[in-house]
Amino acid sequence: MNCHTNDFGKEHKKEMRAVQDSMDVLSGKWKIPILSSMCYYNQRRFSDILNDIDGISNRMLSKELKELEINQLVKRKVLDTHPVTVQYQLTEHGKSLKTIINNLTDWGIAHRKVIIGK
Repeated sequence: MNCHTNDFGKEHKKEMRAVQDSMDVLSGKWKIPILSSMCYYNQRRFSDILNDIDGISNRMLSKELKELEINQLVKRKVLDTHPVTVQYQLTEHGKSLKTIINNLTDWGIAHRKVIIGK
């Protein structure tokens, strides 16, 4: 075996690890739809995101937003209003996903046309 082949294998493993890291952060049924909702607006209230995503519960949205916040993709801001208003927005790091979300959207539209013709 030559060094080139071994280096290629190491590089491939590094890339696969990066894909796994990405999937660990973005996996699940709700994270991509939440990020998609947030990509189109500068700030979103909890209730706005809840209304954007069919089928998500308050509890699940709260859990997913906390995980996105831990991963520094979303920033939570509590406003001093009565009742209290909570707004969410993408961090600069989170905004780096906009191109990926747009590409997923384009791919989803094209895939739907291939599969069901709509």
